[in-house]
Amino acid sequence: MSTPVSSRPVSIAIVGCGAIAPTQAKALRGLPSQFHLTHCCDQDSAKAEAFAKEHGLQTIGWEALLDDPAIEAVTICVPSGLHARLGAEALKKGKHVIIEKPMDVSVEACERLLTAQTEGDRVLSIISQHRFDPDSQRVRALIDQQALGKTVLVDVGIPWYRTQEYYDSGDWRGTWAMDGGGCLMNQGVHTIDLMLWLCGPVKSVFARTKTAAHERIEVEDVVSASLEFANGAIGTLLASTSCYPGFLAKLAIYGTDGTAILEGDELVTLAIRGQEMQTGATGSAHALQVATGGTRSATANSTAIPPASAKAGWAWGDAHRAQFVDFFECIRTGRAPLVDGRSGRDAVALIKAVYESARTGLPVTP
Repeated sequence: MSTPVSSRPVSIAIVGCGAIAPTQAKALRGLPSQFHLTHCCDQDSAKAEAFAKEHGLQTIGWEALLDDPAIEAVTICVPSGLHARLGAEALKKGKHVIIEKPMDVSVEACERLLTAQTEGDRVLSIISQHRFDPDSQRVRALIDQQALGKTVLVDVGIPWYRTQEYYDSGDWRGTWAMDGGGCLMNQGVHTIDLMLWLCGPVKSVFARTKTAAHERIEVEDVVSASLEFANGAIGTLLASTSCYPGFLAKLAIYGTDGTAILEGDELVTLAIRGQEMQTGATGSAHALQVATGGTRSATANSTAIPPASAKAGWAWGDAHRAQFVDFFECIRTGRAPLVDGRSGRDAVALIKAVYESARTGLPVTP
């Protein structure tokens, strides 16, 4: 792990000035004691100049960035198929690296990035900000306390919607080479990571995929899979970008002593043996924007769960900010990040196993 540094702010640059970059810039600007955001980099110089002007940054080329010792860390926001190559180059130049999901589009690329991190002493983390949502943290604490008993069934649903225009907006979207997959690799990877974090590794997957509603894409927009977990639980996984108008992602964990159901980024149902069942809200405003969903009303003999996001004043971008704080603390102390390279690799491995099962018609071990 990295050599600890002082608690002074770490200079950081954004690489890739696309859709997620403004969220990252805002999150980093909210952490002046941890990070000093100085530069941005993009192969499209006009895009980089516009982003730099909007956020008060300097533009810099990739090679110049790598050779600048004043830039200590990079956050990589380029198309997915470039993640490992750029991440490895930065690590080899002594930069700390945090990469937007997914880690890359193949397990082999993820392994190369892990090797680059192991050979140096820099921090590598993969953006999976929903681990930092207050309700995700709450469910993890309940599982650690064994409050839900033995997990027996896991139900994952990601019934989202994307227009054809979304896929037509970039020549890399919907391609195997740069997107690495469709609704599961691009949209579903966050929920996949959360599922693995809360439920443990998957032993076997049997899947079907289909391109059902979009044109001019190489990848799937519908997935159905059956999962067997290493702990003995079984599960279902459904994902799509074809479910008009789009609904909240769901992760339901059913145990012998309790059940926890997350929708969007909120805990909507919590039932623990001997306690009154609680129900609550159905996702933050941003979660609803990402995948439009309905409302959930409290059932009889239940009490309301105050949404953790409401209690904490949680808003879009706060989870990114929390993950950047974790990244900084790892740089400062030398500890491992909550979402390390191995976690990023494991999420990609499961997604690739789904694709392989769908291709062969056979169960696959990730």
